[in-house]
Amino acid sequence: MNIILIAGSPSAPSRSTRLLQYAGEQLALRGHRSGLLQVRDLPAQALLHAEFGNAELKAAQALVAAADAVVIATPVYKAAYSGLLKAFLDVLPQDGLAGKLVLPLATGGSQSHMLALDYALRPVLTSLSARHVLPSIYVTDAQVAWSAEQGLTIDSAIVQRLAAGIDNLSASLLALQETAVTEFAPVHFSQVRCSV
Repeated sequence: MNIILIAGSPSAPSRSTRLLQYAGEQLALRGHRSGLLQVRDLPAQALLHAEFGNAELKAAQALVAAADAVVIATPVYKAAYSGLLKAFLDVLPQDGLAGKLVLPLATGGSQSHMLALDYALRPVLTSLSARHVLPSIYVTDAQVAWSAEQGLTIDSAIVQRLAAGIDNLSASLLALQETAVTEFAPVHFSQVRCSV
């Protein structure tokens, strides 16, 4: 199953992108492949002007369309997800997440912004026809740190929450895969026999 990791931070490097990459590594350990889409690398003018014909935007839309699941990460600014991420979500088709599982991740300065995922991002993901938006994982800046010497350091409670979220996503993907394999092929009505 194909998973796309969408980094919605306008900054590089960023805590939310590092957290997203960690999630990708954990998914790989569970046997899933994923690709990273950094929205900040898309052409700003095309995003801001919603240039649907732009080749780079079309390629990004195709990556999302080909995915079975999406892990989306954003910093929280002013009690909402990033404007950059909003610009990208706005150029997806209305059913751009149809049939997909979505795991939202966010980082923010304090616990005060935790509900931004449920009250700001989740409704948008649902309006894009996501099959299921899994429980969000919010991380404060104090719970995730980076240093050149130690690399990424994540608070142990967050590591457990991430493991639970990733396990949930992995199990849901496997269940979908099994369902797809065991589904019956459609039978034309002319081939149905009925005895009374």
